[in-house]
Amino acid sequence: MGTGAVAFNVQPKVAFLFDSNPHLIRFYQAVQGNEITADNARIFLTQEGEKLLRTEGEHYYTVRERFNSGGNPLDFMFLSRSCFNGMMRFNRNGGFNVPFCRKPNRFSRALVTKITNQIAAVSHVIAEGDYTFRHQEFRETLSETGRADMVYCDPPYIGRHVDYFDSWSEKEESDLHALVTSSGASFIMSTWLKNRYRKNDFVFSLWGDCSVLVKEHFYHVGAKENNRHAVFEALLLNFETDGSLPVRDMDINAVQASPKEMTAQPEIQTRMAI
Repeated sequence: MGTGAVAFNVQPKVAFLFDSNPHLIRFYQAVQGNEITADNARIFLTQEGEKLLRTEGEHYYTVRERFNSGGNPLDFMFLSRSCFNGMMRFNRNGGFNVPFCRKPNRFSRALVTKITNQIAAVSHVIAEGDYTFRHQEFRETLSETGRADMVYCDPPYIGRHVDYFDSWSEKEESDLHALVTSSGASFIMSTWLKNRYRKNDFVFSLWGDCSVLVKEHFYHVGAKENNRHAVFEALLLNFETDGSLPVRDMDINAVQASPKEMTAQPEIQTRMAI
């Protein structure tokens, strides 16, 4: 499922959304069940934001400890919007361990309004369709997939930020390829292709039987601004569409960064949809 941004923008009538992160699934189940609404989210974020400001940011760690003890989805939302660079990272014991973003006045009225507007929009999409949110890993998910389905896979990018919730190694990447290919379903998978230092060899060695679409994206993740660079992302498909080409026909050296990489400005990285 990842953030759910793809599903909530495409807005299919029927959608099965799965993720190995139970907190992410629990959050959207709470939105679906009206446990989390735009109104109660606004009240919660305003109150917690005031405590964050009064304590000069120390309240963040109170909420983080509270979340790791109880798993409240409102606390999950708070942490995802006030942690460093919007990262999603857990330790080996399943505890959220991202530090504070060092901005005590994090929950300004404008940001709270933006978040609550997103909740209202997502709530509407879910209510208009037949949506199922389930905590399970990809192997189980793909065992339920049929030829009539369109599958969108958003795994952790192999070799990059792989401590999302659980590990993602060559084994998982290989299993995903084998299962999604043998499912008979149409599929799209997002991954990274290259950055200024290296390329993702798995695109060519493992997914070479696919078609590919490439898009440049600037990631605002990195402790220092000079560590933040453009990344070329790849959408891998087992069908052809406008603008796609077979992976085997792609010239990786012809994929070049645009001048905007040199002028891109840092901003809050918004990996979470909510």
